[in-house]
Amino acid sequence: MGIKGIVKKAMELGEMGFNKEGGAINWFPGHMAAATRAIRNRLKLSDLVIEVRDARVCTRYIHYIPFSSAHQDLQPQLSAKRRIVALNKKDLANSNVLNKWVRYFDSCKQDCLPINAHNRSSIRKLLELVEFKLKEVISREPTLLVMVVGVPNVGKSALINSIHQIASTRFPVQEKMKRATVGPLPGVTQDIAGYKIAHQPSIYVLDTPGVLVPSIPNVETGLKLALAGSVKDSVVGEDRIVQYLLAVLNTRGTPLHWKQVANQREEITQISEDKPDYNPKDLRANRKRALNASDLLYVKDLVKEVQHALYITLSEFDGNMEDENELECLIEHQFEVLQRALKIPHKSSEARLMVSKKFLTLFRAGKLGSFVLDDVPE
Repeated sequence: MGIKGIVKKAMELGEMGFNKEGGAINWFPGHMAAATRAIRNRLKLSDLVIEVRDARVCTRYIHYIPFSSAHQDLQPQLSAKRRIVALNKKDLANSNVLNKWVRYFDSCKQDCLPINAHNRSSIRKLLELVEFKLKEVISREPTLLVMVVGVPNVGKSALINSIHQIASTRFPVQEKMKRATVGPLPGVTQDIAGYKIAHQPSIYVLDTPGVLVPSIPNVETGLKLALAGSVKDSVVGEDRIVQYLLAVLNTRGTPLHWKQVANQREEITQISEDKPDYNPKDLRANRKRALNASDLLYVKDLVKEVQHALYITLSEFDGNMEDENELECLIEHQFEVLQRALKIPHKSSEARLMVSKKFLTLFRAGKLGSFVLDDVPE
């Protein structure tokens, strides 16, 4: 009952945008609705679909063939096509659970491959699978079309860019290839654009904006998508997303696995007074600004402090995790200790928001460990 109570309370807070019938997130920008209509038309012409999903988020739908980050409205059309489900961000997902999901997909006769969109070796394996799946079509079709689809922020554009880099060395491409626009916020890529990646036969890869289903079936699925970044934080609220994340970590007992970190914790490295304050965005992987040794040490120590704080609060908790009120009290206490661990001034009027943003950044960057939020169906 504990975590379900947290989810229920999230639904009752109206700003979240859930409807009274039970849980639709009202976040469906106009350009994405138009993109969905365009995708339906392009699907009729496509020879193969790469459906990109977040490897950390998987739900018991007829698909993801299960994941929460699958597009439910398009599943019937996608299932009718040659399709490869690419489980991106595998480096952020628990490998043992991810392997169970791969076996589940295999049992559903669905091609599935965990990938890291920024890793060339990983993308080469995906391209090999694409060629294998298209082998029977290549002999009779002069031009082949591959679509890349998925909900926001699962890494479609990053995947497209990696495919281009590899294709430029593997295939005799005749024209200069245009790169896709990449961004950390949901819905950054706003047009359907085509890229020629190979010649003889001509193979085009289309990058499409991720289109989130207009009606998410339940509140917890919406929270998982928000946690993975597929729904804008401002729609749900960083505070509420972190409440849910802490509820998940606590009920799973995850902080108790950080005992060794807590016991071996060293004093945080002193940062000189003239060092600028860290913006939460500084903790994200930024290819334009390489982190120096001091930055890396700072992040490492910050993670130790956060893990230590959560380990202590959970190990000292003697309440009932199934009682939503007691779980809520634990989470409130954890917000307080996280504020100290993250070096956020107590007098700050936006302290709770700052705690939420920094903690979410650490989680999404994989600094707190690897996770898969959905259970594999029996």
